Amino acid sequence: MAAMSASASGLCEFIDASPSPFHVCRTVAAALSDAGYIELEETDAWPDSGRFFTVRAGSLVAWDSSGAPGGAFRVVGGHTDSPNLRVKQHPDRAVAGWQMVALQPYGGAWLNSWLDRELGISGRLSVRSGSGLRHSLVRIDDPVLRVPQLAIHLSEDRAGVKLDPQRHVNAVWAVGERPGSFLSVVADAAGVDADDVLGFDLMTHDLTPSAVWGPGAEFVSAPRLDNQTTCYAGVQALLDAPAGEYVPVLALFDHEEVGSTSDHGAQSDLLITTLERIVLAAGGSREDFLRRVAGSMVASGDMAHATHPNYPDRHEPGHLIEVNGGPVLKVQPNLRYATDGRTAAAFELACRQAGVPLQRYEHRADLPCGSTIGPMTSARTGIPTVDVGAPQLAMHSARELMGAHDVATYAAALRAFLAPA
Repeated sequence: MAAMSASASGLCEFIDASPSPFHVCRTVAAALSDAGYIELEETDAWPDSGRFFTVRAGSLVAWDSSGAPGGAFRVVGGHTDSPNLRVKQHPDRAVAGWQMVALQPYGGAWLNSWLDRELGISGRLSVRSGSGLRHSLVRIDDPVLRVPQLAIHLSEDRAGVKLDPQRHVNAVWAVGERPGSFLSVVADAAGVDADDVLGFDLMTHDLTPSAVWGPGAEFVSAPRLDNQTTCYAGVQALLDAPAGEYVPVLALFDHEEVGSTSDHGAQSDLLITTLERIVLAAGGSREDFLRRVAGSMVASGDMAHATHPNYPDRHEPGHLIEVNGGPVLKVQPNLRYATDGRTAAAFELACRQAGVPLQRYEHRADLPCGSTIGPMTSARTGIPTVDVGAPQLAMHSARELMGAHDVATYAAALRAFLAPA
């Protein structure tokens, strides 16, 4: 993906290139490298200033310290993972003459949306290499799996089947005699010996391409809008941000959909240690680091619920959220979102600077509210945080919907947040 102004077609290209968190990091890394950013290993000594990024598994942090090497940080955060169906450690099963692949849900996948779709496989293989290991990305875009729906005639009351995540989301991949193990097929696609595969992180992805549609090309239909929209808009915002008084940072974390508790999730030390190393590499002290953190701010970017036309009663009255209506400020007083008055005002200023409208979302008080990386990032770093997003329908479905015009306005607001006038 080349560095360009954000667009709906650019988002579709980004999503189609990025079926797993590991592929998201590769897509973002390619865009950053094309723009002159340099990848740094965490085990290396870091240069004093410049444009850099570092990758830890399915997470990535990028920054530009060339313009304001002593400034506080403005951070746009997001997550690289999306709900899906993932491959179990012993995937091969034979049932009633069918060869099956055992799957299990990751995150809050809306299971019915995964039925009767042609599915590919993507992820990472950890492979023996001499006396050590190497990690190889793999991607199969052929339709190798399908989770079939039960016929309506076999349903007890023809009202549909309540899916059991243990029994009802395993996938068909062959019939009759087994054509070898499923992992051997994946290893062949990655160009490695199946006997050398010592570990794997494999997941399914919908093979239908992302699309811009509608009579005025006003909609985007795609998988993984939650939260690759923020990944795409965030990298565009970073690449377009002019030099200013702050050091702009992009932090994209894996595992948000399952609580972020991992060595590279938002509850890890990845962001705060990266910020400290930026200061130390430039010759600053621990005192300098703490002072710069105290003057920093984070925009936790995730998707937001647009008001659903078939279920308007599921939304808070007086808080209409429209697709193509601009970025969304997300507020929840019980801190499922991290926004407070200070940070809300800062994002409002960013939207005004960008010349885009701002919508304000509150969740119904009688429904449980989802959360984001915002509260945990704020608590982990001590940096004031605002939760924001772009409006969408069908969140956590295998295929989601958003407004095409919201892609550019969302990226413009994030750009202004990174480099306020």
